[in-house]
Amino acid sequence: QVQLVQSGGGLVQPGGSLRLSCAASGFSLDYYAIAWFRQAPGKEREGVSCISTSAGVTHYADSVKGRFTISTDKAKRTVYLQMNSLKPEDTAVYYCAAGSIWGDPGFPRPEEYHYWGQGTQVTVSS
Repeated sequence: QVQLVQSGGGLVQPGGSLRLSCAASGFSLDYYAIAWFRQAPGKEREGVSCISTSAGVTHYADSVKGRFTISTDKAKRTVYLQMNSLKPEDTAVYYCAAGSIWGDPGFPRPEEYHYWGQGTQVTVSS
């Protein structure tokens, strides 16, 4: 049974940092791409970043490049999203998702990812 359990998130001031975690079970990270999406109130879900260990690639939205870093700890079966220099516009519910994508997954699109975490709120505010 594929399962993604998220942790992290919360309230942080502008310029601060947070780390989101996505613990995976029921599948091999070698054969799945893992992505982070976010959805702000009244907006569509958008891709933030993704990683593929099979292809050895990562992708980032332009809005987070240089500030966010996605990484995988295969021993812990966990994918992380380190978020630095946070801005109020980063406020959203963040979701991790897994997709059975071999090779370079390209920039993440929600329709390509079939397993989702429960979501976690990130609020950037002073």
